[in-house]
Amino acid sequence: MIELPGWPISDARETALLQEVLASPQWGGFNPLIAKFEDAFAAYQGAAFGVSAVNGTVTLEMMLIAAGIQPGDEVIVPAISFVSTASAVTRIGAAPVFVDIEPYSFNMCADAVRAAIGPATKAIMAVHFGGSLADVDALMSICDEHGLLFLEDAAHAHGSEWNGKRAGSFGLASSFSFQNGKVMTAGEGGIVLTSDEAMAARMRSFANQGRRPGYSFFHHFEAGNNYRLSALHAAVLMAQLERLDGQIALRTANLATLMEEYGNAGSITWQSIPKAVNRNSMYLLLGRVTNGDRDVFCKRVQAAGIPCTPFYPHPLYGNPMYVSGDSPCRIMPCPNTEAYIGDAFWIGFRALMGDEATTRAVARVLSETE
Repeated sequence: MIELPGWPISDARETALLQEVLASPQWGGFNPLIAKFEDAFAAYQGAAFGVSAVNGTVTLEMMLIAAGIQPGDEVIVPAISFVSTASAVTRIGAAPVFVDIEPYSFNMCADAVRAAIGPATKAIMAVHFGGSLADVDALMSICDEHGLLFLEDAAHAHGSEWNGKRAGSFGLASSFSFQNGKVMTAGEGGIVLTSDEAMAARMRSFANQGRRPGYSFFHHFEAGNNYRLSALHAAVLMAQLERLDGQIALRTANLATLMEEYGNAGSITWQSIPKAVNRNSMYLLLGRVTNGDRDVFCKRVQAAGIPCTPFYPHPLYGNPMYVSGDSPCRIMPCPNTEAYIGDAFWIGFRALMGDEATTRAVARVLSETE
């Protein structure tokens, strides 16, 4: 049994920042530490403004609403992602349009996106699956050509880059998650990044019960909600951000070691990473079992103590709310997506957080259990 590092990881830095908050009179969403974290994370990802909230599902909804997506509009999304990518679109009254992913990148296919554009299409929302960015150049070109908004679901991509530019800084806005399993976490939490000042102001008002700066606490200009992040969460996230670069460097080095040890003898086809992705959060180690039984493979890897999970049991459009027709959507042909359901898997990033010997042991298990 391989002993991998646990997650989440914390140390004295989280404790010190939490103690500062606990010693203050404001533990909630109005502590200055929250704005400090928002500014720091936005700058880290290359955006001008950050608006935090209680989780990454809420931030997707905030982003869509502030972007002007209306009931009856369509938003193109990949057919493979966590449900929030689609349900956020549904919850604001718009319709997701599900498109196929590329054969081995695990990210949405630009040609499929182009074929899906219709008269009601208002935006493309890319998901950077596993930490490797979708083809932002191709997708943004399509947006420019058709007058669409480009939005990013960057929940997997803290610190990832495309040609030196950080995930979350390409389109109008982007959403990140700080849920317990993410590479930066406070247990829960999320943030929307944008360089559009007016959009940031709309989101900040919406997340703060419709308030606006300079007015009374009891003046509400829209039907907002209380989505504010607490200062306790912000304290943890500041510490998590401070060590993120080092953790990405560790995972990057360990991935190279793993692939060296694994070699070319196995039957796994690993995720195809575009050359433009010069930095990868490595949230997930992704692959497809192209010669063998994926489920048997996953069980054997799990038995060795490695967090290996079979792929989603169905595409996003296979969820009951879309199958039943109760939630409007449009489904494009998705042959690659359907194939992934049967043969793809992911391994959590903890497998790349150990020392060199541990990483080589992981690689040997992967090669021996095929």
